[in-house]
Amino acid sequence: MDRLRRFGFLLTEVGRRYIKRFEQHAQEMSLTLPTCKVLANLERNEGASQAKLAELTCIEPMAMVRLLDRMEADGLVERRADPLDRRARSLYLTPKSKPALDEIWRLAAQARAETFAGISQAERNAFLDVLERLEENLRRLENVPVETAAKATLESAKTPASGKRRSRRSSSR
Repeated sequence: MDRLRRFGFLLTEVGRRYIKRFEQHAQEMSLTLPTCKVLANLERNEGASQAKLAELTCIEPMAMVRLLDRMEADGLVERRADPLDRRARSLYLTPKSKPALDEIWRLAAQARAETFAGISQAERNAFLDVLERLEENLRRLENVPVETAAKATLESAKTPASGKRRSRRSSSR
C-alpha cells in the first residue's frame, strides 16, 4: 500500500495517541483536557468572548458555558463585562491559574518528549517545518471552494518546480 494514502489516517492516529498520553499525565494532576485547552487558549487570547474561546478550543458552546462556570467557581478564570457590548462577557485568567498553566506546559513537554523519543533534533525540525507548511496550505484553502482549489492544484502540478524551497517566513506571512 502506498504510504502517502495513509497520510490522513496516520496524522489522526498520531494526534489521538498524543492527546491520550497527555490526558494520562493530566489525570494524575486532576486536570481535564478541556480545562487545559481553555487555560492554554485563554493565555494567548485574554479578553476573548465565550463564543470565540469555544471556537478556538473546539468545545461546543453549551459545554463551554458549564466548563467556564466550574472554572470560575474554582477561581481560575473570571468573566468581565465587555465594554463594547453590554450583553457579552470577556474572559480573563486569574492569578490562581498560573500554577495550573505551569503544570499544563510541563505535562505537554513530558508528552512531547515521550512522543519524540528516538528522533533526532534534525528530524524533529524537518518534521515540524513540513507540518507548519501543511498547516499554511490548509489555512489558505479554508475559504476556497473545492473546485477552485482542485483546478489550481492541477495547474501547479503541470508547472515545473523552480527547485527553490520557500522559507516559512517568506511565504504568505
